[in-house]
Amino acid sequence: MNFKQCFVGLMLAASTATSGLVLAQTPQEVAIKKLVEPKLGEGVKVDSVTKTPYSGLYEVRVGADVVYTDEKAQFLFIGNVVDATSGTNYTKARVEELNKIKFSDLPLDLALKTVKGDGKRVIAVFEDPNCGYCKRFRKTLAGMNNITVYTFMYNILADDSAVKSKNIWCAPDRNKAWDEWMVNGKVAPTAAANCATPNDKVLALGQKLNVRGTPAIFFMDGTRVPGAMEAKGLEEKFASLGKTKLN
Repeated sequence: MNFKQCFVGLMLAASTATSGLVLAQTPQEVAIKKLVEPKLGEGVKVDSVTKTPYSGLYEVRVGADVVYTDEKAQFLFIGNVVDATSGTNYTKARVEELNKIKFSDLPLDLALKTVKGDGKRVIAVFEDPNCGYCKRFRKTLAGMNNITVYTFMYNILADDSAVKSKNIWCAPDRNKAWDEWMVNGKVAPTAAANCATPNDKVLALGQKLNVRGTPAIFFMDGTRVPGAMEAKGLEEKFASLGKTKLN
């Protein structure tokens, strides 16, 4: 696999899942965009090019991903820009900014809802019923208190993921059915054929939010964490949120 194939594989999902945002750009940035876009592969659209303070590099944004190029678009740099003095990872911070959502805009009626304790600490998570890391994360959540979890059943891993999600959604106690499957491996009873589910809407939502894998965890400040988190990491994140004003 060559460089262009690797790059296209990384960027195409972000390009198609995120609509372009028109920003005022300098003539130099516009010129770089025209030069660099054909080099990224068919179907990849550059949303913006912005000059950075990092040694003359230009940020090339494709959806919620960024790479860098020079002023003549002769080279592409894929990786993190890190301040050698402070250790600040500028690329990570930028990607987190681009990936932020407005938590209050989530259609929570499409999700399972579990409340433990006072429920003041709130997350939304996209999980596939066939996801091993999701099952591990669910066990972590089972040991936590004072938390509200909205679970969007996001069926992307297997042909029967949607079937399992339907059976769980249509169970008499869908929250219990989800936990019994994810934590204990107990299969939910077969749902009636006419039982309606939010499967299609959740799939469209995840694609709109550029959720590429499960689990994907969203916090009330709009930040996201891809992948399972341990209890310690969750507690640290909640503690940091308590020190900042939420959106």
